[in-house]
Amino acid sequence: MKKPVIGMQLYTMRNVCASAANLDRTLARLRKIGYTAVQVSGLPPAISPKEIAKAAENNGMKIASTHIGWNRFMDDLDAVIEEHKLYKCSHPAIGGLFDESHRGLEGIRIFLEELAPVAERLRKEGMDFSYHNHNHEFIRHEGKPWLEHLYQMASPNDLKAEIDTYWVQAGGASPLKWVKMMAGRMPILHLKEMRIDLQRNLGFDWIGNGNLDWPEILQAATEGGVEYAMYEQDDCYNDNPFELAEKTYRYLSKLGYK
Repeated sequence: MKKPVIGMQLYTMRNVCASAANLDRTLARLRKIGYTAVQVSGLPPAISPKEIAKAAENNGMKIASTHIGWNRFMDDLDAVIEEHKLYKCSHPAIGGLFDESHRGLEGIRIFLEELAPVAERLRKEGMDFSYHNHNHEFIRHEGKPWLEHLYQMASPNDLKAEIDTYWVQAGGASPLKWVKMMAGRMPILHLKEMRIDLQRNLGFDWIGNGNLDWPEILQAATEGGVEYAMYEQDDCYNDNPFELAEKTYRYLSKLGYK
């Protein structure tokens, strides 16, 4: 079985990517660590898609996925498709749905009606569409989490999963179970660590320095056909993000993932 490629979710590096030049230097440093793939997310609007594509090309980085607001898929799909062609990227995604209109089971039905023509158009262009979870999707409706209803109601042809391990755990569910549940339906997995302090506060950390069971999660990801496993840390606090990226890559390399 082919193991997923370890990548960097650039949202983690957003504070050091204020310009195209900063982005180019960031990708160069990540490439030197060993990363070969990135997910475009959280970059400032001042950096154009052409500049993003150029920085990736300059540094031998594959743009494997993106995060874009759902409104852009609804209102600007032609431009979204052109951007992804420029990126040579077939896995666009959204970072979640947070508005009132998509809450509850009726919200799922509304979303899937909106999604159908978008997903059809993306398929014609050789692209799929993924949904990235936080923890609010684990609110239960009729005995099951909203997220479980979503994937049961949606066609796998229209909707892929982008499971975020931290937010599954924060929602009271099992990341390992969810990675297994989404086998065959998840091109991108978000590797996000969870730690706890003496005050019982939950926080983010580099992969391998917290409490999630990475050998089991990554084995399930491999068995489930995940293509890219993206390291993401929502908040690096006062730590250097490049040092965290290197610690993460070293840990994952020891487990046999690169």
